[in-house]
Amino acid sequence: MQVAASYSSLAARDHGMKKIYSLELLDNGVPCSFVLKTMEEIADRQQGIADDPHRHNYYSVIWPFSGSGRHVVDFNEYLILPHHIFFVSPRQVHQIISGPETTGLVILFTPEFLMKNSIREDFISNLRLFRDSSETPALPISGPMLQNLLQFAGRIKDVYAAEQEHKYETIGAYLKLFLIECNGHCSLGPDQNTQNAEVGKAMVQRFKNMVETRFHQWHQVKEYACALSVSPNYLNEVIKSTIGIPAKDFIRNRLLLEAKRTAVFTDKSSKEIAFELGFGDPSHFSKFFKTGTGRSLLEFKQSESV
Repeated sequence: MQVAASYSSLAARDHGMKKIYSLELLDNGVPCSFVLKTMEEIADRQQGIADDPHRHNYYSVIWPFSGSGRHVVDFNEYLILPHHIFFVSPRQVHQIISGPETTGLVILFTPEFLMKNSIREDFISNLRLFRDSSETPALPISGPMLQNLLQFAGRIKDVYAAEQEHKYETIGAYLKLFLIECNGHCSLGPDQNTQNAEVGKAMVQRFKNMVETRFHQWHQVKEYACALSVSPNYLNEVIKSTIGIPAKDFIRNRLLLEAKRTAVFTDKSSKEIAFELGFGDPSHFSKFFKTGTGRSLLEFKQSESV
């Protein structure tokens, strides 16, 4: 079995410059919607070659059982520790540099897998596990939670290895239980006001989707507020009460993240990046980037290229 090239040594390179690459989920070269692998299998196939930065169109659950290493998610670095689970969303850029003798489990599934197995589209978005932002720390697990997750993962593994009726529906049911168990222990707490929480969930999801498709053109809260038929102040309040930062900071962070990705993984100039991100004045973009990161674009690119 082969997972998409995210875990191979075939990353594209251009004259030694790091290049970001996008991947689909494959099983023996055939597109699929669910794959389960051990970290040992992935390491064996890589033959000691470190993973390269990449993004993909599916969700990843990375659960180390033992070993060490680093997990870099959109320029934030986290240690790989036993029984600390990472949840990676589609489009996030990440890189795993695992140490020797690292063991664990990797669960990969597409949005289509959820839909085909009667898991509502908003199930993942309502969890506090998969985040679109660059802050993606691991979830530590222990005690009864660890035992429950081992049980769910064991059932997923057994069913995945077998040929049986309703195979993927069964996997979907256990995967949902697995994620619900993790979500119940996530440190990002829910809104205590149920009505506010429901309003916030819907508004946040619409806002996030809109930012993802419009951030190249729209930089102001009022543009999103107008499209959502609310006032800028109301949008800021709802977003801040739900995800902890106001809408303007969310938009700024998305722009900065895309600027960082483009700077590190392409050879585009600061001026080209500025125009690509909707800044009519490159000097305005340079000031925006330095204010947001504390470094010039060139300084950031050089630091990440070391």
